[in-house]
Amino acid sequence: MLKTEDKTSLIKRIIAIVLGFGPGIFAIGYTIGTGSVTSMIVAGSKFNMQLLWVLLLSCFFSGVLMFAYGNYALITGETALYGFKKHLKFGKVLAILIIVGITFGQWNSLMGILGISSNIIFEILAVNFDGLSAFKYETVLITAIIIIVTFYLLMLVGKYTFFEKILVIFVTLMGLSFLFSLFFVQPLSIDVVKGLIPTIPDVPGGKMLVAAFVGTTMAAATFLSRPLFVKGKGWTIENLNQQKRDSITAAVLIFVISGTIMAVAAGALYYQGKEVTHVLDMANTLEPVAGKWAVTIFFFGALSAGLSSIFPCLLIAPLLIADYQSGKLDTNSRQFRIITAIACLVALIGPAFGANPIEVQILSQVFNVFVLPIVILGIILMLKSKKVMKDYKTSLGVYIGMFAALFFSLVISYNGIVALLNYF
Repeated sequence: MLKTEDKTSLIKRIIAIVLGFGPGIFAIGYTIGTGSVTSMIVAGSKFNMQLLWVLLLSCFFSGVLMFAYGNYALITGETALYGFKKHLKFGKVLAILIIVGITFGQWNSLMGILGISSNIIFEILAVNFDGLSAFKYETVLITAIIIIVTFYLLMLVGKYTFFEKILVIFVTLMGLSFLFSLFFVQPLSIDVVKGLIPTIPDVPGGKMLVAAFVGTTMAAATFLSRPLFVKGKGWTIENLNQQKRDSITAAVLIFVISGTIMAVAAGALYYQGKEVTHVLDMANTLEPVAGKWAVTIFFFGALSAGLSSIFPCLLIAPLLIADYQSGKLDTNSRQFRIITAIACLVALIGPAFGANPIEVQILSQVFNVFVLPIVILGIILMLKSKKVMKDYKTSLGVYIGMFAALFFSLVISYNGIVALLNYF
């Protein structure tokens, strides 16, 4: 038996490891939000584990690109867009296109995130208060306003370490909630193996889900913001190995958590022939096997995922603009407060119009893939430049990974265009 002192020491060590997580926690915050949760649940409920291969490739390429962008920042001391503007021939145009594309995708995503988070809270309240169902629209809208105002006020605190600690808490709660859910329902082992063989579901919505998958797990915002977060952490060229480990850890955790969510959905929904069309569908089918606690546990995980994404989504536009201007983010500036206030207002559009947050979320993830090829091409050009990288040489393996990621992103972007044309 462990002594009380040993137990306390072990708990302290675990807390230290969790809190010691680097800029990769922001990668998880950007990547595994309600967008990812929704995409994984819808995919698991419709296609079982068939799209696991897309998730695996996306996470592998994400790890490579996080590593590449992080190394660029540590070696040059510059951030991404500032570097593009300074060193590339058409860098200014490239940087502005990236800012517009990513901001559009992330603000759209913010609408879905806020809509789903508000609906989750409403569903939890409705279970306990019978008369509330008649006032769904009003309750969801008021909840959305309270959430976004709270997060805006927290944004004004403006410290990197503060954002990081809040994200660590939400991401940990999210991961534990979904892993706990997996104890109740699992897919068949053979279906997991089959899911690693590349196939695209030949049904309406199949192509869109593949694009949404990549849009959420290979999020361009994750790579572009990494240099700023690496610098915010205070890392220098001496932290190259730490930066590498952080990139790998983030990519592995994104795969594990996302794969777990898909597996829970496949086990709970696919085998029963049920699909997800509304927020409550995401948890209700766990009830027969796990009881009423299932709804609470599952929603708690989904809510943590949503809340962990609001910070990064609100931060993205001021981050990118600050990156373009000087490579430094001033969270106390008037510009920062105005841009984040506009983002908060945009986030309320979905709940205000009573839009189905599931559809809004999937569509927003599809839009995210279109800027991805430019973001990958930009870092390839920067790393190939001797003038920029000086004596540092990027390994052949990283180049192969980046070019493979570029090819993959072009295929998925084409797939996304076809999916949107079919949808509209």
